[in-house]
Amino acid sequence: MGAFQLTLLGIGAIIGTGIFVLTAEAAQKAGPGMMMSFIVAGLVCAVAALCYSELTAMVPVSGSAYTYTYAVVGELMAWLVGWALILEYAVAASAVSVGWSGYVVGLLKNLLHIDLPLALTAGPSAGVWSICRRCSSRCSSPGC
Repeated sequence: MGAFQLTLLGIGAIIGTGIFVLTAEAAQKAGPGMMMSFIVAGLVCAVAALCYSELTAMVPVSGSAYTYTYAVVGELMAWLVGWALILEYAVAASAVSVGWSGYVVGLLKNLLHIDLPLALTAGPSAGVWSICRRCSSRCSSPGC
């Protein structure tokens, strides 16, 4: 992937997670304080942007955290930072996909009246492995 594709991946993960997924969760728990958290997050992002601009002025090679770490600390730490960036993108993409899949399941259920089995819509932490094989749901009936 090039710089343009990586930039779009990062922006998509930030927008997808922050706006479409986490806003509903945060509004239920924090209420009006959610707006204050967005302001604090914006300030932190601005400070991080200033840090990157300072690094860019010192290391005149285009790149990201990997390039800057390679120039300042060395190859081993840059390798670790590179893998941390890959992990960051994987976690961000999975968070966005979980949020969007919840929206798609709700759309299928409410608009088209299609009920997907619980094994496809819930994760292992929701007790998916204890689903009844006969009725395809979580039941407590001993005969089922």
